[in-house]
Amino acid sequence: MHYNFTMIILVGASASGKTATALKLASKFNLSKAVTSTTRQKRIGECDGVDYFFISKEEFLKRKENNEFVETTIYNNNYYGCGINQVADDKIIVLDPNGLHAFLKLKNRHVVSFLILCDEKKRKERMYSRGDKEEKIVERLRNDVNDFDNKKIGKTDFVVDTSNLSIEETADKIYELYIDKIKSN
Repeated sequence: MHYNFTMIILVGASASGKTATALKLASKFNLSKAVTSTTRQKRIGECDGVDYFFISKEEFLKRKENNEFVETTIYNNNYYGCGINQVADDKIIVLDPNGLHAFLKLKNRHVVSFLILCDEKKRKERMYSRGDKEEKIVERLRNDVNDFDNKKIGKTDFVVDTSNLSIEETADKIYELYIDKIKSN
């Protein structure tokens, strides 16, 4: 596939602040968040078409077979994918390491990638505060140790530790780095 675009890619473990940062970037800097599709259950407060396109596994696999996704991955036994129609300039997308690698393989791709780090204690607090169940938290933290190993992630343009930053501070820092990067290219 051949695309030509500049996007912000946020990659990070569960509850590292990726999605909240993406939403803050979108609202504060007039960017838009790419809405990916997933087969996972909708969480309290999430809206279909805003947070994700929540679809059935059958629908997801049909779209995948029809090459409607730029990338797909399975995370915590759920399918995720970015539709071709979501790829555009100044869009923000939240991905796992597999999704990042898929975007980096595209020809003529222009992405600025960020690894979002956050200490485990803070991530746990965030998961509890959003209503995640204990067994799900334990499972996600265990999976993240493997999924977000530095060797699996590879090289991102920037690493931002959100452990001691507010979402606003994180968004400001990422936007500044993004603008500097695209100006230098």
